Amino acid sequence: MLLHCVCFLLLLLLPLPLSTFSITKPGCPTHCGNLEIPFPFGLGSNCSIDSPFDIYCNTSTNPPKPYILPIDMLEVVEISGSQIRVKSPVSVWVCYTSGMPTLDDLESPFRYSLSFLSTPYTLSDANELTAFGCDDLARVVVKGGAATAESGGGCLAYCPEADGLNRNGSCPGDGCCHTPLPKGTNFLNVSFSDVHTHWDRSKKLFPCSYAFVGEKMKGSGFTYNKSDYLVNSTASWYDGKVESPLLLEWRIGSENCSIAAKHPSNYACQENSVCKDSDSGAGGYNCYCMQGFEGNPYLSPGCLDINECESNICDQNAICTNAPGSFYCSCTHGYYGDARRNGTGCSRLPQLQSPAIRASIGVSSGMGLLLLISTGFWSRKALDKRKQKQLRQKFFKRNGGLLLQQQEASSATEGRMPVKTRLFSAKELDKATDRFNETRILGQGAQGTVYKGMLSDGQIVAIKKSKLVDEHQLEQFINEVVILSQINHRNVVKLLGCCLETEVPLLVYEFMPNGTLFDHIRDDNTEFPIPWNMRLKIAADVAGALAYLHSATPLPIFHRDIKSSNILLDEKTYGYLDPEYFQSSQFTEKSDVYSFGVVLAELLTGQRPVSGYGTGDERSLATRFLEAMEGNSVGEILDTQVLKQGEELDEVVAVARLAQRCLSLNGKKRPTMREVAIELEIVRFSQRYSSAAGDHGTILGGILGFYCMHRAELKYKEMWNERLRKYEEELNKRKNQEAANEFEDSL
Repeated sequence: MLLHCVCFLLLLLLPLPLSTFSITKPGCPTHCGNLEIPFPFGLGSNCSIDSPFDIYCNTSTNPPKPYILPIDMLEVVEISGSQIRVKSPVSVWVCYTSGMPTLDDLESPFRYSLSFLSTPYTLSDANELTAFGCDDLARVVVKGGAATAESGGGCLAYCPEADGLNRNGSCPGDGCCHTPLPKGTNFLNVSFSDVHTHWDRSKKLFPCSYAFVGEKMKGSGFTYNKSDYLVNSTASWYDGKVESPLLLEWRIGSENCSIAAKHPSNYACQENSVCKDSDSGAGGYNCYCMQGFEGNPYLSPGCLDINECESNICDQNAICTNAPGSFYCSCTHGYYGDARRNGTGCSRLPQLQSPAIRASIGVSSGMGLLLLISTGFWSRKALDKRKQKQLRQKFFKRNGGLLLQQQEASSATEGRMPVKTRLFSAKELDKATDRFNETRILGQGAQGTVYKGMLSDGQIVAIKKSKLVDEHQLEQFINEVVILSQINHRNVVKLLGCCLETEVPLLVYEFMPNGTLFDHIRDDNTEFPIPWNMRLKIAADVAGALAYLHSATPLPIFHRDIKSSNILLDEKTYGYLDPEYFQSSQFTEKSDVYSFGVVLAELLTGQRPVSGYGTGDERSLATRFLEAMEGNSVGEILDTQVLKQGEELDEVVAVARLAQRCLSLNGKKRPTMREVAIELEIVRFSQRYSSAAGDHGTILGGILGFYCMHRAELKYKEMWNERLRKYEEELNKRKNQEAANEFEDSL
């Protein structure tokens, strides 16, 4: 069956006559005499694809005869998918007798030329030069095809007996010869040369010779008889009564299929057709209908589907279903086989006599099918489980899991405090968030989404799922995870662990149930507005936490995203960003200070960092706050909750001036987070002790307040100096260890 299909496909690619329907453009004639003229050829104006394909129909004959106009009015005999058969005009003849043209009377031999230059036609290699006579050389000069210059050939019609032939013969043979012509020839010249003068042989008995170009002879070959060489028979050659077909190959354009298809407006092949490059050596292509389709591949809408079912190719006990370019045969109920007439057909299923046997077979078949389905199900499940495991391992390596394990191992071998980051499984976090259900979303930003989840032990956590992961910064990411896992500060949200088995890393934090500072500052309907002393405590705690990250961790950590909402910024929110960042694109310690200054301004004013009103700098809270401070009008933008507590006005002014310094456009003029934290603690201590000493008089209260402020500053500085001392010791210890390791390696 496969051999039949291959042969059938090869036959489709052979040049066969085109179909008899939809063969011409609308309104154009379809026939000239008995010959069908399919597009791209055409009869009449605008009926062909181009002028070289115009066909002239001579209606003065009966029946009318078609001719190719561009090439010496060649009479067309047949047109096929890439070939056209015409009557050969290429013939030469000579006779050595008085009253007839002779070679001796001419300056050059008899010759005939035919040119296909600048046309879509070339000679097929199915043509050959045939000559018969006695002792005359037929020569041919050709151009085109694989040859880049002129080439020639020929054959000699030789008679072995001096007095000519005494019998009939076949070609090739005595007195007849032929030679092939190269494929792709677009020009030829045929001529005769006499050789009898060289051999000193007489031509009195057989004075005539004849040569022509046409298709190769089929079967037993070209036959002739003795009378063909007589003088009185030359009139038949001269009158053109002996005709031979000439096979030409035609093509569309000069570009091959791949190039022509890039220009749809000029591409000739329509729907459901295939393009095949011409093998003439002159470029161009031809179009053919795809297998299972028929029609004219050059005319819109292209080739049409063949309904194979109409030819009744299926078995009588089968159902035929037609499909685009194909068909299907299926046996009816109670029959089996390939359902084709030329195949096994459809045979009736054997009848089982015993109902018990039929029942047992049915049960066995059902159980076998059930077992097969069950086996397939569990095999597929095991395969999916294996693929998921391999995928998790792939993500774990890509997200820096091996680097994290290496960091933990190195901390243990170097004698440092062991680092152990909890690794959550993807399955555990998927269950904790109900497969990351949208109802569990706490907040969203440009860089990721935060979900609320509950672990198996009942602990409520916040899970951050990033949108993007930069593989070039994985080492930095792992280092930050290791450092954040060691941070234990009451005002810094604890990083509980991470999950590296997913496409993007997941970070698990402790859950803060009381919302965000952003919500509380701006909630006018809240039953318990935030008083000034609470705002001051929040500012001091945040400043202390940031100072801890900047100064008390093994490596300084810059937050980069300080804001009251604790929600990641989108692309259009700049209220918290350091202006210097837009010039340098670098986050520094002072960038965090600037962002914290915006938070202080929010605590003082209760306004958003970026207003929805105004234009340009008028929308920025930082800009409006600095302008109010410089114009001594900060009271006009303070929050009403802050203004109600007038006894703390000095503290408000102190915090406002601190915010003004933090918001300085020059980063070098901003205080460090350590200095900010100390100043806020001093303000808090002064508030506490000023209140306690209020009943002891103004002077005593002032002295006591100054003393308490001084003690608070000393206490805070001592605490930070002690932390810095421990950090420097750890750093020096690490450097000494690294130097020792390098020394040992050099040995």
